[in-house]
Amino acid sequence: MCWSDFYFVPLWSKFQEKQKHMKKQIVLIAMAGLAVMSGCKEKKQTQDIIAPRVEAVKPSGPVRMQPYSDTRDVQWLGKEYKVEVSRVANDSLPLVKDETGQKFVDNSITVVVRRADGSVAISKKFTKADFESYVDPGYRKAGILEGLVFDKVDDTQLEFAASVSLPQTDEYIPLEVKIDNFGHVKIERDSDMDTSGTGEHDDDDEDV
Repeated sequence: MCWSDFYFVPLWSKFQEKQKHMKKQIVLIAMAGLAVMSGCKEKKQTQDIIAPRVEAVKPSGPVRMQPYSDTRDVQWLGKEYKVEVSRVANDSLPLVKDETGQKFVDNSITVVVRRADGSVAISKKFTKADFESYVDPGYRKAGILEGLVFDKVDDTQLEFAASVSLPQTDEYIPLEVKIDNFGHVKIERDSDMDTSGTGEHDDDDEDV
């Protein structure tokens, strides 16, 4: 064996070993890459969430508001009066239905003004029908008469704040109700809270 063989054979053996080592590394890298890709696919699959089917809530029986009453002592026209306001769910009125089909019992509200001796000076009963000329079509169909409360005395008039609302929401139309000493009733949309227009309606004369 010549000198060149003595030098080249070990070098060639080292080169072959190095190639084998590199091949092993390439195989390991390839296997690692496949594992990462497989993991990504599995991870992507786990992110595909199937939402459970939500069944629509079935409407329950008609919903009614709790009865309400309030009595105020007022000085009016130089005399003492009691102003009584009471609200009840009225089953004789047409039921109201919202967009889900839930039904609601509408209310009637009675205002009684009593003299100092307890006798009745004025008695008025209100339902949503009394306010239909002053509310939007959607409220005529799906609204209820939610409330009416005494506000103040204004010369010959007793003033009340009323509202027709969409039940179980914050949406309502504010209204003013004025009753004078002859029993005349004037209704208008509250100009302080609503600027879309006003209207008035007079009842028959009824002296206090």
